[in-house]
Amino acid sequence: MRGADHLAGAMADAGVDVVFSLSGNQIMPLYDALIEPGIRIVHSRHEAAAVFMADAYAQVSGRTGVALVTAAPGFGNALGALYTAAMSESPVVLLSGDSPTSLDGQGAFQEFPQVAAAKPFVKASERVTAAVDLSAAFARAVRLAHAGRPGPVHLALPFDVLNDDAGPLLPLAADAFAPSVRQPEQAVIDAVVTRLTGYKRPLLLAGPCLSPSRGRDRLAQLAAALNLPAISLESPRGLRDPALGAFAEVLAQADGLLFIGKAVDFMSGFAGKSQSPGAEVMILDPDPAVIARAVEALGRRLVFSAEADILPAAEALAAAGSGGAVRTAWRDDVAAALACRVTAQGGGGVLAEQVGGAVQAALKGRDDAILICDGGEFGQWVQATANAATRIINGPSGAIGAALPYAIGARLARPGARIITLMGDGTAGFHLSEFETAAREETDFVAIVGNDARWNAEQVIQIRDYGKERQIGCDLSPGARYDQAAVALGCQGFHVTEADALPGTLAEALGCKGPVCIDVAIEARAAPQVSRAPAIAVKAPG
Repeated sequence: MRGADHLAGAMADAGVDVVFSLSGNQIMPLYDALIEPGIRIVHSRHEAAAVFMADAYAQVSGRTGVALVTAAPGFGNALGALYTAAMSESPVVLLSGDSPTSLDGQGAFQEFPQVAAAKPFVKASERVTAAVDLSAAFARAVRLAHAGRPGPVHLALPFDVLNDDAGPLLPLAADAFAPSVRQPEQAVIDAVVTRLTGYKRPLLLAGPCLSPSRGRDRLAQLAAALNLPAISLESPRGLRDPALGAFAEVLAQADGLLFIGKAVDFMSGFAGKSQSPGAEVMILDPDPAVIARAVEALGRRLVFSAEADILPAAEALAAAGSGGAVRTAWRDDVAAALACRVTAQGGGGVLAEQVGGAVQAALKGRDDAILICDGGEFGQWVQATANAATRIINGPSGAIGAALPYAIGARLARPGARIITLMGDGTAGFHLSEFETAAREETDFVAIVGNDARWNAEQVIQIRDYGKERQIGCDLSPGARYDQAAVALGCQGFHVTEADALPGTLAEALGCKGPVCIDVAIEARAAPQVSRAPAIAVKAPG
């Protein structure tokens, strides 16, 4: 059997049922090998889109997302999306074709040092140089992708290695793919609980892999057990994520911060450096480099740190409990701050929060709902006004453009879900051609494009920092119709110019089979700024 057959067999043994890919010469042996185990190939129109699909698949399913791209330029196209997957802590394995080992150093077609190029973006990168090693290498990649802080792993697959004889195909044991788990020492758990007991206003800050969408209620259970407020930080706007309401204001009142699997970085205001400089900090993290950086940044404020895998640490702390601490008023105060929303403001056109309100109404009561928010100011308005049992956003990387690939990956991970994906018109341009992929693959979802004919986030910066008269380079075509483009690519489309038409159009779109694009002409406005001042609820139009 070829090395490609061994790799395909290992993928099947790992439970992989779908691979997101864009074809190329060097990976044709693996395409051929995937036929026998019946692993589906979803063929994207850009390599970055394939990685985004694998990212969303991993987030929604909790399983390994696998992307497969060709060498050199194809591999290079995937790197930006790989960074996003890393920052979102998604267990993704990127497989890339590679030039033959027999021609190393001779200028082979698309010869390129992929391992060196991939290393800054992944937990590990390996070039497999023997056919008999492909199965074990894939098993290692899966284990590592899920271990500690989840994240992407890369394997480069030379063309001759895929074609070389690897002997008879032998199935791998089920535990070959199980990640190693480091249980925290009881002394570590006891020390954290003891210190927490001494705080009147502690906060727990977690990273993306403990978010409500992906943590399977672990964070809520941990907050209840420790009797403290807990949030996950997963937005590129950090404390200014409008989905967090006025959380930044209560952070200033905290006397203790516990970081679990969350680096001390911009997302927390560098552990409340300006908001709560007197708060003591504890950190549990699987990465010693993250702890070392916290030690350097926080000095005496860091009162306790230990290496610990994220999920086992969360489970052990939940089992240990609060040590008798009672903080009902503090938890209620933080909950009220998190619930704060912006005051609605009228305008001449459809408002982004009206779109969010209509979406929220359409998802109400649906435990299977998946909400995807991508883009700049429009995406922030939606995050402020809509939510779902499962939410995917563009993550700490701040990259935009993944909304359509995310919807396809989420659909493959959860076929029966109601999926609505929202993006600005700037975002829509990155992977517009994936509407064709969505139609070809018969994936059902509704994509809403907030069309304000500009790169609004950047224009807001220009006006704020340089003056209204110095706007430059951020306009888009006012007559662009993304619904018509989607129709031309095999989808269905609707166009909305009045807020009152939103509920009916959305209901009709959700009743369609296949992917649907709704182009909504919206008023351009800056992202919401949330405070604890009295807010006016934004109701869905109609």
